[in-house]
Amino acid sequence: MSEEMKPQGKAQGKELNNTFDVERFPVTPMSFTKPYWDGTREKKLVIQYCPGAKKYQFYPRPTSIYTGKRNLEWREVAGNGQIYSYTITRRTRPPFRGHEPFAIAMVELDEGVRIMADLVNVTEDQLKIGLRVKPYWHPLPDGQHVLMYTPA
Repeated sequence: MSEEMKPQGKAQGKELNNTFDVERFPVTPMSFTKPYWDGTREKKLVIQYCPGAKKYQFYPRPTSIYTGKRNLEWREVAGNGQIYSYTITRRTRPPFRGHEPFAIAMVELDEGVRIMADLVNVTEDQLKIGLRVKPYWHPLPDGQHVLMYTPA
């Protein structure tokens, strides 16, 4: 196809499936994960911060991974980052079976923590280590959202 015939504004390459249609169930948060899940209702990413170590941590835990103390703070972050690692899933089990191929990435946030999440609205040709990404919030039936990522 000539350059002038290619669709403008869309990524070129083999399209990967989004996992939007995968059935997901609402999460029942534990006491130390509740602020994270409450933040998803407003499409806000809040993660734990250890004031003693002056570092963020993710996934939510009852104590600091740096000091062992319970004095963690919850701080809102933008959620922007870059792909640290990724895989294209071509074979899977239910409930994801039938939605292949799709991409999963380890995203390193600008704050230094890493989050594993689905990548959406991306083609195989776009995927690379270092690709800048931003949050995409996929709604759950109860008002919570699942954090996914899309190219920035």
